[in-house]
Amino acid sequence: MANSVPAIKKEMLDAIGAPSIEALFEQIPADHRMTRELALPPALRSEAELRRHLLAILRKNEDCEANLSFLGGGCWQHHVPAICDEIAGRSEFLTPVWGTPSSDHGRNQAWFEFTSQLGELLDMEIVGLPVYSWGCAAGHAIRMASRLTGRHEVIVPRIIDPERLSVIRNYCEPQQMPSHIAVVEIGFDAGTGLLDLAELESRLSSRTAAVYIDTPNYLGVIETHAGEIAALAHRAGAEFIVGVDPISLGVLAPPAGFGADIVVGTTQPLGVHMNCGGGTGGFIASCDEERYAREYPSLLVSIAETVQPGEHAFGLSLLHQSSYGSRENGKDWTGNSVYLWAISNAVYMSLMGPQGFREVGELIVQQAHYAAKVLAEVPGIDIVFPGGFFKEFVVRFDASGKTVRDVNRALRERGIFGGHDLSAAFPALGQSALYAVTEVHSRSDIDRLAASLAEILNR
Repeated sequence: MANSVPAIKKEMLDAIGAPSIEALFEQIPADHRMTRELALPPALRSEAELRRHLLAILRKNEDCEANLSFLGGGCWQHHVPAICDEIAGRSEFLTPVWGTPSSDHGRNQAWFEFTSQLGELLDMEIVGLPVYSWGCAAGHAIRMASRLTGRHEVIVPRIIDPERLSVIRNYCEPQQMPSHIAVVEIGFDAGTGLLDLAELESRLSSRTAAVYIDTPNYLGVIETHAGEIAALAHRAGAEFIVGVDPISLGVLAPPAGFGADIVVGTTQPLGVHMNCGGGTGGFIASCDEERYAREYPSLLVSIAETVQPGEHAFGLSLLHQSSYGSRENGKDWTGNSVYLWAISNAVYMSLMGPQGFREVGELIVQQAHYAAKVLAEVPGIDIVFPGGFFKEFVVRFDASGKTVRDVNRALRERGIFGGHDLSAAFPALGQSALYAVTEVHSRSDIDRLAASLAEILNR
């Protein structure tokens, strides 16, 4: 690297008045610092060598395009229209993060379209710009509820994405911290997968800042008692936070319709490819009340008239309460985000429209329920919650005597990615896996899966 040359290092150290590189890290304890040289491979001598090296590494990957995939659990394979990539890849969106006020105008308008369209889909009036993930959005919403109520406890379902719960616990902070929020888990009905209302009612108290649920939940089950959960939460003076997969809202009622105060979720199904190592997008939404607006930690975009009649401008609002405006004094630290995905999301939503969301939702329901019906006919397989579910459902292999790991390994040999193994996170479900079926899966794909499983389980 150019700045690793000794003369340049010395020039930089002189500029900041530091005697050595080591002096910059003196606050790090000695036993936390490496004293030996890093065992790095030899430097590559040319761009051609680098290209060959990287391609050799990439060839080890097996992706969901080359294989038939039924993986889900938080990141799903949905169809991404080509226009989403085309517009998000344009230089005016791809390259700038911040710019001069004049160059921000088009970007702010695109962001405003994202928040407006998502707000219409959710039936909510305020939508912030996306944060890194669904887990981040849920964590921020819980902290918003804690600030609104002055309470420090949140109730969450035991059926929740373990990764999302881990992020929520991080946002709720350790018990030793002054703003710690206690996380209370509520069980579920073993027959339906729905939240245990009796246990919820018994755990609600004057300490409860919020009740958080997902619908559909992590196992795909639609929470049909959501209205009753909202009533119980509000009776206890708590906020009701609902996590939702937005692509389900073409066929399911938006959370506002059954009493949600704050709605969170992922934006990945809305025109964003599956990816690993970067944010998949999470949103926070609420009604247009000042008490909610003042608690948003994320960026908000507004539209306003200008001094020229007939003209409108788009700009960031309530910036001072975010970490962008007030750094460590902001409501929460929001830092990096996935603002480029907001462009893809806006393109996707404008392309789909209400009818498109209805059609894709109906197709997902039909294909997922067809898959559950076909797999249930395979000897050795049980569908754990065969009632109302959307996109994902739980397949149990206990009767076959095989583990999910064995089944998935055999499916891999046939070019199929099986369902996400639930046996470690939810041992009560036995040897079960979460299978996701979306609009990209055809009947022949599902029949191929069923035939492969029948061969694996009965050989």
